Amino acid sequence: MNEIKTIRLELCSPLFYREEGGLVPWAPEQPGLEDSEPGERLFCFAVDSVQGRSIEPDPARFPGPLVAAGRSTTGSAEPAGGLELPAGTYLFAQQREALGREAFTEMAMELQKDGLWERLKLGDRLYLRYLSEDGKRLTQVFRPYQPS
Repeated sequence: MNEIKTIRLELCSPLFYREEGGLVPWAPEQPGLEDSEPGERLFCFAVDSVQGRSIEPDPARFPGPLVAAGRSTTGSAEPAGGLELPAGTYLFAQQREALGREAFTEMAMELQKDGLWERLKLGDRLYLRYLSEDGKRLTQVFRPYQPS
């Protein structure tokens, strides 16, 4: 995995998704699915209160349970079924590849370390987003924080 660069991001408008049970964050996409539906997916994790404040979280317990998963809806600015990436301030990182569980966890832990090092009050949610750009898969991680 490439070096992770964490940035502070102000998301001015929420991104809406259609909640879809059965989506697994680490499973490969089903062949042909992107032809009939958008390939962008969002996963929301509840960050464990102890692990989420640790500079060295336990990778086996981080980030916490998956609480929601969904697919984007194209061309709609309306809520698409209860799942959204809310507008707000985030620590953000991305990799230009679809990451599996181990690489995602490593990226999310680095994001957390950066936030704790900067003494930010990190939120209790972590968002994993997969999308395509120029025919390549991207993995993005968003962790809300309170500005100081």
